[in-house]
Order: sequence, then C-alpha cells, then structure tokens
Amino acid sequence: MKPRTTPAPYRSWGRDFDSEAVRQMENACRLPVSIQGALMPDAHVGYGLPIGGVLAVRDAVIPYAVGVDIACRMKLSVLDLPAAALRTDTERLSQALLQETRFGVGAAFERNRQHAVMDEDWSFSPVTRRFKDKAWSQLGTSGSGNHFVEFGRLTVLDPAAGLAPGEYTALLSHSGSRGTGLEVARHYSELARDRNPGLPKELAHLAWLGLETEAGQEYWRAMELMGRYAAANHALIHSHVTAALGAKIRLDIENHHNFAWKELRDGREVIVHRKGATPAGRGIIGIIPGTMATPGYVVRGKGHPDSLDSAAHGAGRRMSRKRAKDTFTQGELNRFLAEKGVKLLSAGLDEAPMAYKDIDQVMAAQADLVEILARFDPRLVRMAPGRERPEG
Repeated sequence: MKPRTTPAPYRSWGRDFDSEAVRQMENACRLPVSIQGALMPDAHVGYGLPIGGVLAVRDAVIPYAVGVDIACRMKLSVLDLPAAALRTDTERLSQALLQETRFGVGAAFERNRQHAVMDEDWSFSPVTRRFKDKAWSQLGTSGSGNHFVEFGRLTVLDPAAGLAPGEYTALLSHSGSRGTGLEVARHYSELARDRNPGLPKELAHLAWLGLETEAGQEYWRAMELMGRYAAANHALIHSHVTAALGAKIRLDIENHHNFAWKELRDGREVIVHRKGATPAGRGIIGIIPGTMATPGYVVRGKGHPDSLDSAAHGAGRRMSRKRAKDTFTQGELNRFLAEKGVKLLSAGLDEAPMAYKDIDQVMAAQADLVEILARFDPRLVRMAPGRERPEG
C-alpha cells in the first residue's frame, strides 16, 4: 500500500518540540491506515512514532507505535502512614526500597515472586513461550532508564482524587514489561516490516499488522499479556514494599501508556496507539509524573476529541541521555536534589531533572485535556544505577 497523498490530520499541544519528533508524527499520518493523530506536550523522538505521539488507525496495529516497553505504566499507592514519616522515618522507608525493589537489565530476585499472571497461557506466541522463564525471573522488578520507585508527599486538592484534601505519604512507581516486552516488540515489528516491503525508508519503523491476520491477532494477544504482566510487576512492588513497612494501602491509582486500545470514534471502531501518552477520557483518573525532583500530578481527563482522549505521560525529555551526561555533573545534580529536599538512593546522571522539560509548563499546555486533583512531590527515590543502559 502506498502512503497517503493527503496526510491524516493531527493536532499538537505545546511548542517545545524537537523537529525530528514533529517529522515522525507527520510521517505517521502519511500511513495508508492512519485516520487521526495527536502530539502531546511532552513529545520527543522515539522509534517510528514519537514518544508523546497518539495515532488512530483502521483495522491494524503498529508494534513500534505501541513501543518497545509494552504497557509501561504508573502506579500510585497512598499509605496509612502519616505524612511526617517522610521526614521522621527516612531510614526505614529507604530500607524497604532497597530490600524489596530491583532495577536494571537482567534484574531479578533470588526467589521468583508469585502472581497469577504466570499461570496464564504463554504458549500462543513463539516469543512469550520462549521468554516466559525470563519474565518470571524478572517479575516484580523494574527496568532501567527512567523507571523508578519512590516515596513522596501527596497533597490532595480535590476529593475527586479519592481522599479528603490534605497531605499523605504515597508510593509511586514507573516500569513496564521488562525484557520480554522488548522481545515481543522486536519480533512483531520485524514481522510487520516483512509484510510491508514497499514502505519508504522513513516509514519502515511504522510497519503494521492487519488485525484480520493471524500475525496481527497474535501480536494483539501478546500485547495484552504484556499489559497484565506489567500490572503484576507493579502490584508486587507495591505489596512487598508496603508489607515490609507493615503499612496498608488507602488508595491506589494506575494508568498505562505504550499500548493500543480498540475505541469507537465517530461510530466506528479504530485502534488508538498511545506511545508515551496516557488515556484521558472524560472522568478517567491518572497520574502524570515529573522527574526525580519535580512534582507529578493526579489528574482527571476531560475527554478532548482532538487529542483522541489522551494526555502527556510525563515531563518529557528535552535532551538526549548522552547530552545530559556530557552536560551535567554529579555535583550539580546533588545540589539540585538538596534544594528540592530529595534523597536519591540510586540513579544515572542521564536522569537529571535538568534534562527534562518543565512539568508545570507541560501541564499548562494541556489544561484543556486534564484537570489537576492532587500533587505528588518526590522525597525518596530509587532508580537503576548510572552504569545501566536503558532497555528501550
């Protein structure tokens, strides 16, 4: 199939975009299966579709428009600990993170953690069948790059968040489907490229699988399994950390990105890809994080049709990881964290908050997409050590 002569329409939120990210969005709208797109204010360059890109297509799914970390997600748990615990009980909170979380490529616990997702059928796809044991060994762990588990202060502004206005101690995590999700993305993206040999070079990473095909159905099933697996990772992280503290969860909020959804638009079913973008349909509650030292926000979606009911999934990078490491020093990072009152257990210099866009500018740019219900301020953060390379 040839590219569209007239690209599908798309709308952007925000102005601080890398020209390559814009070009990737424009290319995606040239696909013959494309219907509509949107570019979120945290957008930056990705593979195929930019991170922060949203794309609706007909009767197809695009593995690289889903992303390599399939079903990456945020989970926020509000604990029954006093807000003052973030100041008075730092050592115990730190130990809970150090003992009950693992980070980075190949990270695993000495004993496999248990969850019903591993009792499901993993044999339907050659990838999930081959990597099931690896997935189990990594169950309950976090990846590298921008993945984290952190404690912070949640300030509830609106009871629609699920709690009375006030300050709370909360646990926030960001991670996805680990190495197995990456292998699923690689396998089916290569398969899609083989099925679309005539695509121009600039569209090759946007090769699709028809949902009427066996390969398309197999990828969809694998994507959904990776979604449940990623959710299981977060469930175990939160349950083990809170159990180590002898705490209980008063409220939890979870939302994911890097996924494709079947949705109705103008009376017909379309496939909406949100790569580094989060669902923000009317009334949907979610969490949009900032960085290790800048706030995140609990939000309620407004359901804007031009954004395909989507919003940003975070602050978004303003410089590459290499540039960040070449630009900032550990001393600069330490001073920034000290000013913000953040204790960092581990992280790479490439995750310095200064390498990201201003989260409050990002939120202001999407005021017509979401409303803020609560603010999360990080206080105690654990990420993969700096020597780790991102998994995707």
